[in-house]
Amino acid sequence: MTKPLDHIRVLDMSRILAGPWAGQTFADLGAEVIKIERPGAGDDTRGWGPPFMADKDGNETDEAAYFLSANRGKKSVTVDITQPEGQDIIRRLAAKSDVLIENYKVGGLKKYGLDYESLKAVNPGLVYCSITGFGQTGPYSNRAGYDFLIQAMGGLMSVTGEREDKPGGGPQKIGVALSDILTGLYTTIAALSALAWRDKTGHGQHVDMALLDVTVAAMANQAMNYLVSGKAPTMMGNSHPNIVPYEAYKAADDYIILAVGNDGQFRRFCEVAERVDLADDERFATNRGRVMNRDVLGPILNELIESKPRTFWLAELEKVGVPCGPINNLQQVFDDPHIEAREVRREVEHPVAGTLPTVANPIRYSDSPIEYEAPPPVLGQHTDDVLRDLLDMSEEEVSALRDGGIL
Repeated sequence: MTKPLDHIRVLDMSRILAGPWAGQTFADLGAEVIKIERPGAGDDTRGWGPPFMADKDGNETDEAAYFLSANRGKKSVTVDITQPEGQDIIRRLAAKSDVLIENYKVGGLKKYGLDYESLKAVNPGLVYCSITGFGQTGPYSNRAGYDFLIQAMGGLMSVTGEREDKPGGGPQKIGVALSDILTGLYTTIAALSALAWRDKTGHGQHVDMALLDVTVAAMANQAMNYLVSGKAPTMMGNSHPNIVPYEAYKAADDYIILAVGNDGQFRRFCEVAERVDLADDERFATNRGRVMNRDVLGPILNELIESKPRTFWLAELEKVGVPCGPINNLQQVFDDPHIEAREVRREVEHPVAGTLPTVANPIRYSDSPIEYEAPPPVLGQHTDDVLRDLLDMSEEEVSALRDGGIL
């Protein structure tokens, strides 16, 4: 079956998460993605465990689950780019690629002749995506940037966590490397847009992606709340700055999430709770009033919800269309019948593990469904094939490069 991006070749020179996530997204959509890795070591995240993948006999390997999460569908080619012969291989691959993704420090590839201007000379149509913590320009451009640091500097941690005056209060990072993930997705969007521009003009371009820029952009309503009001949002735990009630509540036996998005939903909640008087109270009748009087309404709702078990709220609120749900751990997520019906967990064949579980791409096409045929690659698994088939190298040339430590 024809895949959306099966006419695109991506040279993935990135490591860790942001760049690899972009590369994996391209691979899921059908692009040929060639991942360049260091001989003998590979992407740093191959060793970021435990947990590590088990082989067909149940023995632990040295392939970390972290690496497996972001490198599905790629071809692994090992090249020492510090050597002239390795640099020549990269130039030849770039000449036959549509997109290049890299996350070296600013100027880090220039000394190898693998920067944008150098590769533009061999492929004017190349879309060259550079991912850094702080971007190619600005006073912080030479700093190293890691997701945790960027979550802090970009404002995300200033609104994440319980209020400082409450037990356990203080800034918290998100439980996944969200700045990296979002940067990977924005990079994919940027690269695809640049390819569309190339189709119109015939020219590629340099795409400058910064984790800090992405994180600030992703602050969304919180950023605009500040820009409009001049008041910086603060940590509110599970509360929402603009909607009430919209947070976690303790039922008689377990927690639930109540996410009331409009006044009609609030009235229906009150009917289920047998407290219609709250919906009639002018302090709580509108969202504006509920936000202004959250400290008054909150304790009332806490007492109401704690009076009945979670199953009651989940069942009764669903009947009347009030958004409500449980707080699941990942075991509960993958056991959920809806997740099973959506086939969020998939299986791929792996040369070492046999069958390897993977998390499906969330994109659902009607006519070109994403297929899960290629697993994350073993280090250097495709080196010989790519050099022979794509660069027309002979067996002797490949062997000589391998003997010389280039591959």
